[in-house]
Amino acid sequence: MSEERRPTVTGLPPAVTAVVPTHHRPARMREAVQSIVEQSYPGAIEIIVVFDACDVDLPELDLPANRTLRGLPNDRARGLAGARNTGIVAARHDFVAFLDDDDRWLPDKLSAQMVLFEQHPGAGLVGSAMQVDDGRTIHDRPVPRAVVTHDDLVHDRIAGLHASSFVFRRGTLESIGMIDERIPGAHGEDYDALLMAAQLAPIRLVNRPLVAVRWSGESYFYGQWAPYAEGHAYLLDKHPALRSDDYAYSRISSQIGFALAADGRGRRARTWLRRSLRLQPLNVRAWLGVLISYRLLSARFVARVANLFGRGI
Repeated sequence: MSEERRPTVTGLPPAVTAVVPTHHRPARMREAVQSIVEQSYPGAIEIIVVFDACDVDLPELDLPANRTLRGLPNDRARGLAGARNTGIVAARHDFVAFLDDDDRWLPDKLSAQMVLFEQHPGAGLVGSAMQVDDGRTIHDRPVPRAVVTHDDLVHDRIAGLHASSFVFRRGTLESIGMIDERIPGAHGEDYDALLMAAQLAPIRLVNRPLVAVRWSGESYFYGQWAPYAEGHAYLLDKHPALRSDDYAYSRISSQIGFALAADGRGRRARTWLRRSLRLQPLNVRAWLGVLISYRLLSARFVARVANLFGRGI
């Protein structure tokens, strides 16, 4: 059953639905939801918390008149993609934003992003830069440009553009088929959504940190190397343009090879790593993957060091 707490709402368009998938992290989820409630944005915000493989249990929060809070069970494919889609289907508004349950929005996030939708009526997705919290220090991750095209995203994932910063026009989500639930382990579902949305219109960005992201080993996906490799191989098959750009093909091949090496499949890993190095001989991730494939280095150690510098694998 769903759960809803809804005070009287004074409609202040354009209203936004914020979708928060969660799985057994009530304290983190409460912080995430509170950061939405406290947005400076004057419009109405509907918050939908989607409980994935856990009981619906909303936090007790004081809600102003233009904030609503709903709880739903994930009734689609288990995992992040299905949970997001459950929220998208249930959304009542024309703009849909994402927030992972271990992240937080900074107070002016929606205010800054919704201005861009007003200024650019053709925009289907607006993102932002982010802060990365590794548990010790906070790193700002800017985005190198204010407008990102499909070609830009093929060449470079632009790691500073995190799913917790995304705000979509609902029509854009419907046009791209929502979030692809077939991606193994939902790894790379955010990159897939970016590539799909950018085929419709350039992505607009607020190039200052508007979301605080935790990279401290608490992610659902941390260390799930086999699904990580399978998910990225799926993206290569779904988006042929990734194979046509040598830098992109090397990058993703090195990610797949690194993950396979970390999963203990050294021989198969080295096939991908050799492919990566033929295209980009100085690909550091690929060389690290080679060392891991021969058990000369720990994948967990490399991932933790990368996180300490606000980076991911």
